[in-house]
Amino acid sequence: MTAGESSGSVVRRILLGSQLRRLRESRGITREAAGYSIRASESKISRMELGRVSFKARDVEDLLTLYGVTDDAERASLLGLAKEANIAGWWHSYGDVLPGWFQTYIGLEGAASLIRIYEVQFVHGLLQTEAYAHAVVRRGMPNGSNAEVDRRVALRLERQKALVSERAPRFHAVLDEAALRRPYGERDVMRGQLKHLIEVSEQPNVTLQVMPFSFGGHAGESGAFTLLRFPESDLSDIVYLEQLTSSLYLDKPEEVAQYDRAMERLQKDSPGPEESRDLLRGLLQLI
Repeated sequence: MTAGESSGSVVRRILLGSQLRRLRESRGITREAAGYSIRASESKISRMELGRVSFKARDVEDLLTLYGVTDDAERASLLGLAKEANIAGWWHSYGDVLPGWFQTYIGLEGAASLIRIYEVQFVHGLLQTEAYAHAVVRRGMPNGSNAEVDRRVALRLERQKALVSERAPRFHAVLDEAALRRPYGERDVMRGQLKHLIEVSEQPNVTLQVMPFSFGGHAGESGAFTLLRFPESDLSDIVYLEQLTSSLYLDKPEEVAQYDRAMERLQKDSPGPEESRDLLRGLLQLI
């Protein structure tokens, strides 16, 4: 199984859930009634429609019958989607060090065709060198064992493979200058990280910009965020916001639009890719 295939299972769960929701609403059936038909609670129907749980074929069959879906081809298509949605992602092997709330994000990240990020605290995980990632993870879990730290770093490096795969997404990163000046690890670690950013920024699918201190206040005032876009036309863009012990996903069009405008302003107000590389070279000379 490829990383792309397993990552796609998360998207398929969301797609199937949204289609089941539309079918239910078109028949005027409540979540409570839908739950009763499959011997489950209203909250389980809600989780299914949000794509947050796996699907049992029997439950999907019963719901399709309840929703009046009798066409064999349509039923087969949705049941096939349910089967694909239950494929375990490659990251499940890291379950010993991976918070449950982060697993959904990794699947979405791996399935996205466009990833846009703004980061202020440190260099984004998809752009970190192994040494820098080790320093970041160690700082975040000072009491963790060496084995735990190594596993988390390995997971981060595995995620990065998506940027150089055959189906690599377009990746547009805006890094605040603060993320580049805040030291993680020794001098050599920071120098290696800055050199890596310069190299990665030359990849055709990567656009890297630096928001300099000299600009002053800017559109990223609310902190770091990620915008994900998918090749599936019926899956909306998602905003991902990470917190200390959980995460938040926004998919309401009006909320996504606000973050989209903030990202566009950050991209417009930051120096372009070549000027940003010059900024990186300048910072490299200071270390």
